[in-house]
Amino acid sequence: MVIAPYGSWKSPISSDLIVSSSIRIGAIAIDGGYVYWNEGRPTEGGRNVIMRYDSEGNYREMTPATLNVRSLVHEYGGGEYLVDDGRIYFSNFCDRCIYRKVSGSSCKPLTTESAYRYADFVWNRLYGKLICVREDHSAGEEPINSLVAVNTSNGEDIQVLVSGADFYASPSLNPMGDKLAWISWNHPNMPWDGTELWVADLVETDVGVLTIQNPQLVAGGERESIFQPRWSADGNLYFVSDLTGWWNLYRATDNLTIQALAPMEAEFGLPQWVFGMSTYDFTGDGKILCSYTHYGKSHLALLDPENLEAGLKEINLPFTSISGVKCEGDHAVFHGGSATEPTAIILLDITQGTWQKIRVASDLQLDPDYISTAQPVEFPTENGKTAHGLFYPPKNKDFQAETYEKPPLLVKSHGGPTASASGSLSLGIQYWTSRGFAVLDVNYGGSTGYGREYRDRLQGNWGIVDVDDCANGAKFLAEKGLVDVDRLAISGGSAGGYTTLCALTFRNDFKAGASHYGICDLEALATDTHKFESRYLDSLIGKYPEQKDLYVQRSPIHFTDKLSCAIAFFQGLEDKVVPPNQAEMMVEALRKKGLPVAYVPFEGEQHGFRKAENIKRALDGEFYFYSQIFGFTPADAIEAITIENAK
Repeated sequence: MVIAPYGSWKSPISSDLIVSSSIRIGAIAIDGGYVYWNEGRPTEGGRNVIMRYDSEGNYREMTPATLNVRSLVHEYGGGEYLVDDGRIYFSNFCDRCIYRKVSGSSCKPLTTESAYRYADFVWNRLYGKLICVREDHSAGEEPINSLVAVNTSNGEDIQVLVSGADFYASPSLNPMGDKLAWISWNHPNMPWDGTELWVADLVETDVGVLTIQNPQLVAGGERESIFQPRWSADGNLYFVSDLTGWWNLYRATDNLTIQALAPMEAEFGLPQWVFGMSTYDFTGDGKILCSYTHYGKSHLALLDPENLEAGLKEINLPFTSISGVKCEGDHAVFHGGSATEPTAIILLDITQGTWQKIRVASDLQLDPDYISTAQPVEFPTENGKTAHGLFYPPKNKDFQAETYEKPPLLVKSHGGPTASASGSLSLGIQYWTSRGFAVLDVNYGGSTGYGREYRDRLQGNWGIVDVDDCANGAKFLAEKGLVDVDRLAISGGSAGGYTTLCALTFRNDFKAGASHYGICDLEALATDTHKFESRYLDSLIGKYPEQKDLYVQRSPIHFTDKLSCAIAFFQGLEDKVVPPNQAEMMVEALRKKGLPVAYVPFEGEQHGFRKAENIKRALDGEFYFYSQIFGFTPADAIEAITIENAK
């Protein structure tokens, strides 16, 4: 092995390989024995295409290169397509319209008005209507959300079924098609704070005219989060609720009597940042195939609703991350990943217990001696509490450092902030560890996967609890002698970018950091962001403008005098969630203070980077930035980014 300083190791995991060999595997569907998924391709400018796989092993693109299958409802989208009996309905990103594809024909638009956005589709066979969430931007003010029925013979014939709440999601039809269930919520709640589950009769009052009658509240409220309502073949309504403090499975019978199915301290639900999430589905014989998370690890299990005493029957699989569960007969598909294998679409024969990979997020074949495996860590944090994270030590079979040297540490602060770090193989993390960095992916207080109490730690404490946990995680590793206390960096995107900027502004634990489309001015976010998150800060910070002082106190932009380290900013110029002026204000303040600062804007990018060249630029640019700040020489020729006030 070659002796070389940490950071200067030559790695086979290059940014070019990552973007050229990687795709984004989106929502999965199974219909008529075919497996469908939405595939995001960075090398095609971030275009999304619906793919189909058949039992003969054939792959087929179902949507043309002129269309981009993506929804912008809530800005984050999801639920962008539906496959039913071979027909595909989907939202096109460019014109916001609904398109339809029938086998053997081309894709044709159903709607023409670009002021409307659509997501979360379900097909009603009884009345021949497409039911979905619509977001109406025609008024030019805050958009109006509703549930609508679209006439697929005349896409301009759209009827509003349910309106009045601020948000809607998860429309679900009973087997007969004459009952509709949905969830709704209102400002200032986010869907993981509190939602309501409703059910109503769906009636045709005139030829082609649908209406709902007898709406009933089934479950939920201001402090109960409902997730994924779904009807079984026998007409019972199932859903996930966190009524007990954990997202667990429930059933509502015909008279709406509610029954817990498998109560346990585990999460069967997810934070609904996007539409179309699925953690369970019904098998052909009426059982429930469900995924759940217990302290950071995913499990897949079968549950018999008619024999609850038997409990969950776990299916032994090599995956630590499982999501997107869909079933048809005795087969299921889901996203599966592990510490050594990237996320893939898995086709499971439920009866036989056998499985195969249909599509892998990255076809890059790596020697395991270059892969650093996630090590779960718990560490003490403020107020006598414990926080969680995943630690990745440096690993490269060709290199080692001098015994006296400790590796630099990159702390990753995930977005959301109600998201979580995953233990699945991430080439983005291996990029760092194979070059000699240690990485700590922090599940700070507020993260999903550890119950509502842990998630609620961030209530009123954003910019405090998350920052404390990231800093305490870094110090914990330094005290253990695992990392260099003088070379600690922190990085994050979106909400993780805010945590990063707060850590760099209000604490002195880190020597450098990188903000990817991160927030630096909470007031600007409160007054200039999209509808979905426009009241999110009420719970994370406090009511605005009544508690304006808190917004000022926790906004890094107002305390640049406290900064004493280098920061790099990577920002999409069409970002509606975190507008670029926030990054630009922070950059200007750092310029004036004379601190090293880099600003890399990306034309045409929104919230998150989708184009291969920009993903590469951001990854290499951040690594180059740290090489200049920490004083090591990269093994590869990396395109430099401009660092102002460099010393």
